[in-house]
Amino acid sequence: MKSKTIKDSAVPSDPGPTGELTLEEIDEIQVKELIRNIKHGNRHAFTELVERYQNQVASLAYKMVNDYDEAADITQIVFLKMSKNIWRYDENKKFYTWLYRITINAAIDYIRKHKRHRHESLENFHETIENLEAGPEFSLRCRQIDGYISQAAKSLNDKQRSAFILRDVEGCKIDDVANIMDMPEATVRWYLHRARNKIRRELVRKCPHLLLMFGIK
Repeated sequence: MKSKTIKDSAVPSDPGPTGELTLEEIDEIQVKELIRNIKHGNRHAFTELVERYQNQVASLAYKMVNDYDEAADITQIVFLKMSKNIWRYDENKKFYTWLYRITINAAIDYIRKHKRHRHESLENFHETIENLEAGPEFSLRCRQIDGYISQAAKSLNDKQRSAFILRDVEGCKIDDVANIMDMPEATVRWYLHRARNKIRRELVRKCPHLLLMFGIK
């Protein structure tokens, strides 16, 4: 999906060669301004920063644990960690990758602490599904394949699962996933490759007819 753009006159910054800033770049500028205000003791700025990212953090946490109450607990933990460590944030890096790293680690720690099985709701496993015409039968098949994917994802280790959710569910860029997971891009690609292969093998074994329907090879 192409990023929407806005004229550079909207935000005082150094625009790119096209004279325009993407919405992502504008958001990053605004977030870093909030962070600077937080570091100067502005509590309202911290509240605004939490409100900006609360839904994203809660959504990512839920995809890791598949439980709304536990996702809410993890979200609280994340923002508590953020408040204690915001001064460590390097403004030369994307803020969301820093926050997502805290979220992923908090979710993994929560899972390990409670020693529970993982049940992910892994939506949009392949973009091809999004391009198919929706309907009652389509919705049923989507729920079926989602269930198979959730079962297959149980075999993934923490790093494979994190890479899979960040890249294939959240749609993060590989370099951002690498920053979030604090590892080289090549290592992320390896974990992602392993995760996809494990899930694909399970799908081929359990629901080959659904793979054919969605055009997944």
